[in-house]
Amino acid sequence: MSVSAEPAAGPVETGKPRGRFARTAVLVAVFICAACGLVYELALVALGSYLIGDTVGQASIVLSLMVFAMGVGALAAKPLQRWAAPAFAGIELLLALLGGLSVLGLYAAFAWLSLYTPALIAMALVLGVLIGAEIPLLMVLLQRIRRQDAGSAVADLFAADYVGGLVGGLAFPFLLLPLFGQVQGALLVGMVNAAAGLGLVLTVFRRELSKRATLLLTGASLLVGGLLLGAYAFADDFEITARQALYADPVVHSERTQYQDIVLTESLSLGGNRDTRLYLNGDLQFSSMDEYRYHEAMVHPAMAGPHERVLVLGGGDGLALRELLRYPDVREVTLVELDPAVLELARTDPRVSTLNKNAFADPRVRAVAADAFSWLRDNRDRYDVVLVDMPDADSTATAKLYSTEFYGLARQAMSDDARMVVQSGSPFFAPKAFWCIESTMRAAGLSTVPYEITVPSFGEWGFHLASAKPDSTPVATGAATSMEIGPLISMEIGPSISMEIAETHQEDGNPLAAPGAPPLRLPADVPPLRSLDEETLQAAATFPPDRTRIPGMEPSTLMHPTILEYAQGEWANY
Repeated sequence: MSVSAEPAAGPVETGKPRGRFARTAVLVAVFICAACGLVYELALVALGSYLIGDTVGQASIVLSLMVFAMGVGALAAKPLQRWAAPAFAGIELLLALLGGLSVLGLYAAFAWLSLYTPALIAMALVLGVLIGAEIPLLMVLLQRIRRQDAGSAVADLFAADYVGGLVGGLAFPFLLLPLFGQVQGALLVGMVNAAAGLGLVLTVFRRELSKRATLLLTGASLLVGGLLLGAYAFADDFEITARQALYADPVVHSERTQYQDIVLTESLSLGGNRDTRLYLNGDLQFSSMDEYRYHEAMVHPAMAGPHERVLVLGGGDGLALRELLRYPDVREVTLVELDPAVLELARTDPRVSTLNKNAFADPRVRAVAADAFSWLRDNRDRYDVVLVDMPDADSTATAKLYSTEFYGLARQAMSDDARMVVQSGSPFFAPKAFWCIESTMRAAGLSTVPYEITVPSFGEWGFHLASAKPDSTPVATGAATSMEIGPLISMEIGPSISMEIAETHQEDGNPLAAPGAPPLRLPADVPPLRSLDEETLQAAATFPPDRTRIPGMEPSTLMHPTILEYAQGEWANY
């Protein structure tokens, strides 16, 4: 920036009101800039978790790169200290522009260019350099108001900086995201950032600016403000266009909640059939063309026994619920779904409610919007059937739902003769993740039998049917913590499980079934099915030699989520 500055104004006397006002204004600017900077960081992390799914990985990339770049920025600001006021205003305008447009730009890079990770790295580095340059320049400005001990000045600045970080960190998830969304929220913060930086310089330090510098900063502020306001006005249209670029079929419903990105698409085939598809964070959950294959295979083998009381963990679309309610002797179904928006969609959207046959209107159904892990810890009821229909374990948010601790809690919700079935991903595309789930369930005291079916929209898809071992002690208790559970798994259960897997057998001759596993069959009162019969189900339990059990799979726990390592590596190549 080539701006000239007049000689710095002398220090303002401490006792004068003007000096107190100037000092307060600088600290307020520090507070606002810190809040805005943290929002930019969190926005990049949140966007990556929505688009990529790897929350820990995205947070590590963003935070580590930005912290590194902040150090570079602090060093780069040293030559600018002579022109601290105009340099600070210019940096804030550039930071406001790039930070405000960061989410929009990265979303565009993901939707149209497939360059998300390189763009994220570049954006994190640039924003980090600009944020890092703020504090040295603000320190100079603060000292120009009143000379004070360096330690005291640093304490004042960092106190305002850290409190601003607290406010920004809390405002992002609880205020900006719910009210404005990611794109418009970042743009709004950019406007605040520009106003704070420019306002400080044009009021408190205006005498340090030459006329040329004032004109340049005023013109730049008008340009930045116009770009941010224009982007804010067209943000909704941009999101619709960018989102549609990610999906082959027309998007008929979309919303971003505090948990995930929900998209519903619908297309019309040449034969006149409508294909409705639900995506969560970009991952396909079902296609109306073949979802019955998945849900029939998941639900009906678990119903071969008592099934008056049923617990469904996940499955907020209501399609598994539809199959359960076809049994007239089902007396009560409790469904636990994390995101209330998914439940609302399943109840009110005619495309989804038609598919689930208005299952949520059935008086036998009780739907609960809650985290399944936390809900199980507080649950004291027991059920005849437990269905675990969770999204794949390809993110830190879902990995805990495939842990030994989680299955231990689910086991406690099972009655003596209960059966549990867990959707376990693809044994073809993600075999390590599939067999890791089996190992984890067995470590929680469950006797399992695996099976797989073909769903055209997904390919080969697998499940594990299980019953509780009558002679094993539940691993987890509602009051236990992961620290208490971990040693119990590794010291008491691990060795016996590995030996058991090596010597598995079952009376019906299935070599992959553990002793005590429930027989894989359809119930005597099974309603008419479209894709499943006894012959198909028996074939589903037969795995080709190249896709049979992988030995040595470690159970996944809260403290060591091996399922996440396997799933992320395998699904990345899917």
